[in-house]
Amino acid sequence: MTSRDSAASEITPEVLLRAYACGIFPMAESADDPTLFWVEPEMRGVIPLDGFRFSSRLARTVRSDVFTVTANTAFKAVIAGCAAPQPGRDDTWINKRIRDLYIGLHEIGHAHSVEAWENDELVGGLYGVSLGRAFFGESMFHRARDASKVALVHLVARLIAGGFQLLDTQYVTEHLRSFGAVEIPRRRYTALLDKAIKGGADFQKLPIDRPISGARALEIIAGRE
Repeated sequence: MTSRDSAASEITPEVLLRAYACGIFPMAESADDPTLFWVEPEMRGVIPLDGFRFSSRLARTVRSDVFTVTANTAFKAVIAGCAAPQPGRDDTWINKRIRDLYIGLHEIGHAHSVEAWENDELVGGLYGVSLGRAFFGESMFHRARDASKVALVHLVARLIAGGFQLLDTQYVTEHLRSFGAVEIPRRRYTALLDKAIKGGADFQKLPIDRPISGARALEIIAGRE
């Protein structure tokens, strides 16, 4: 289900949070389209935190710390990376209005990023929105092989450590399915969401003033701490 909005002044970061609480999120047709439309999928993508999985090869990459992984240190750069063309994807749904709204959410503590660095260069990352014990993944990007995948592993470790219950991926792709993503009907999703947003979680339970090692991230996921 979608509904189109054309009044730029009506949507604020606070309005956006209320929409997320109702299971609705915004998108744009393209980076050049100034309007947004609201989306409420009939089938919703989620990654159960207790069902998150990944290959042994990726686990070795995470453990090797080939990427230095941080959180909330380069939010604007991450969203710019997500908005840039990617191999196999020339266009994006992230327009200037989307960027401004999510930067506003970041400034009030409800949007977060995870960054993967290689030799002090940002080579991958992801961003999303937190509300209660729910985290809504928005987009990810990579400029080096496995950089966004490593960021996702670190995100899940951070969510588990912080007491989150719901990781919303909006839709399910084959890529996300390989990590354990599943589709659930809107009714079931709404029940999970209602429960998750009533609680409290802490994205910064793991430090954000220094990188977290891959070994520590894997330990948290293995123990579902």
